[in-house]
Amino acid sequence: MNDKSSNFFSLFASSSTLICCALPAIFVALGAGASFASLVTVFPFLITLSQYKFYITLFALVMIVIAGYVNYKTYHMPCPADPELGRVCSETRKKSRYLYYASVSIFLFATIFTYIVPRFL
Repeated sequence: MNDKSSNFFSLFASSSTLICCALPAIFVALGAGASFASLVTVFPFLITLSQYKFYITLFALVMIVIAGYVNYKTYHMPCPADPELGRVCSETRKKSRYLYYASVSIFLFATIFTYIVPRFL
């Protein structure tokens, strides 16, 4: 698995955690439960997704750990000696790292709103 695909998988997994699990908690925290109820009538699959929130969160965590490992390994690999290819290599690594950090941020946000915030409401 290369660096780019692992980061996209982790971004997809963390975004699915945000949609399935954090979205209901955010709507309720903002006092928009009725809006969420109408959203569920338009997108009924959200109920099915929220029933499996633990497994979705676990899958997202595994994907983020794999992406982090791949990022770490590729970060320490040498770039090509050709100046143009070396520049492209370092830019790709930088973008890949930002994408990974975005995935981790989305995952943390979704996890906090799914498991921690509802305990205080």
